[in-house]
Amino acid sequence: MSKTGRYNYRRLEKGRNTPTRPKRRITVRGDQRTPPDLRKLGRAVIAMALADAEAEKASQAAEAAQANEATTSSDATTEEVNHDD
Repeated sequence: MSKTGRYNYRRLEKGRNTPTRPKRRITVRGDQRTPPDLRKLGRAVIAMALADAEAEKASQAAEAAQANEATTSSDATTEEVNHDD
């Protein structure tokens, strides 16, 4: 073993530089499951789409209100007053 803790790959064939921990093999097997509930998934997708549409509508309404407020405030400041009466 070197000073950095790495094993020398060239000495493995001689058997002197083998790691002390056992070699582990991890296997993954597929599990067959029942098909997904399409009705439930469809309802979830529709609910998400409605929520997105509602959020977009609310943001557009907020932008319109802000633009309307900006135009009314600018109209009030530029309004001329007749003092001759």
